[in-house]
Amino acid sequence: MKVLESYILRRTTIVFVAALFWTLAIVWTTQVLARIDLVTDSGQSALTFFKVASYVLPTVIPIVVPFAMVIGIAQTLSAMNTDSELVVISAAGASRTTVVRPIVILAVLASFFSLFVGNIVEPYARLQNRELVASARADLISLLIQEGTFRKVDNGLFVQISERLPDGGLGGVFVADSREKNIDLIYYAKEGAFVDRDGRKMLVMNDGVIQRKAPGGEVSVIRFTSYAFDMSEFTNAANEITMYPKDRTTGYLLDPPSDDRMYQKVPQQFRAELHRRFSDWLYPLAFALISIAVAGDARSHREARLHPMLTAIMLTLGIRWLGFFVANESESQAWLIYIVYGVPIVTSLVASWFIITHRTLEIPASLTNRLADVFAAVSSRFAGLLGRKPRTGAA
Repeated sequence: MKVLESYILRRTTIVFVAALFWTLAIVWTTQVLARIDLVTDSGQSALTFFKVASYVLPTVIPIVVPFAMVIGIAQTLSAMNTDSELVVISAAGASRTTVVRPIVILAVLASFFSLFVGNIVEPYARLQNRELVASARADLISLLIQEGTFRKVDNGLFVQISERLPDGGLGGVFVADSREKNIDLIYYAKEGAFVDRDGRKMLVMNDGVIQRKAPGGEVSVIRFTSYAFDMSEFTNAANEITMYPKDRTTGYLLDPPSDDRMYQKVPQQFRAELHRRFSDWLYPLAFALISIAVAGDARSHREARLHPMLTAIMLTLGIRWLGFFVANESESQAWLIYIVYGVPIVTSLVASWFIITHRTLEIPASLTNRLADVFAAVSSRFAGLLGRKPRTGAA
């Protein structure tokens, strides 16, 4: 590799890695915060939360890598054009391959990285996350014996334990059950304990009362010496792990067993997920070619056009949204599987044509002017709603 190519590769790689790190940090944080209820609702430790957070990270890498590639390439080439480096390279008689080849090498490596993560690391992380969440929710005993706190067991079912007795029993058991429509049941017992009867988990309450509110508003109170509340349906449901196509390994998707209940219900979703994994790794290369087509030429600073990074991001966002839409629709329409591959492949071919023919891929000026007019109108309207008169020029 030539010295100039090594320079471009090194510079692009540095920006790409920095963009990948910060973009991953932002997306990962939003995904992790959405799962913080696992700790607050089930009483799990911080270690469980960090395990879940680590399993979430591989699921966002294949989505973030293509856009980090766009940012890295567009920023590097734009900076080189601003510093007149692209002009010097062109004036020195170097072919456009000098700029394209190191970027394509980086894009190919990023594509194989996405292929590895999407087909090996991500399915394993999803499986571990499912098992961890199921284990946390199935730990019903540790969930309920925390003293002085209300715990939600199911929709409409809450339990509170006042204290944990030295002999392992429970003191001050309170259960609120409103799962049945228009009927509210409140159980209170001085003592209680969890026991196993015929393989079923039971909450046995001693010396208590049941308060029942009927639909008409009548309230009846029943005193009991001993009452058994069946909790097995919640522990069994929590122990069951529902495996979706996204949670399966690629080998499993290639040859799913015929007795898989999920596969029997929605076989097309398994095929759609398999082809999604085999097509997503093409996007880093496709987006790299778009970035080169947008920002890879030497341009005068006097030319009125959108910043190359903004143009590249707008184009790639539209293409990626189209890819997501087609992939989702292919779960119900088998013929769209071909379009799943067609989106990144056609994008790569179109961008390659622009590069080979030394054309610049950019958004038409008429469209950018129209978008600018719309933005100006919205800004003016927004300023008017705030009671402020937008500035139109110096007095």
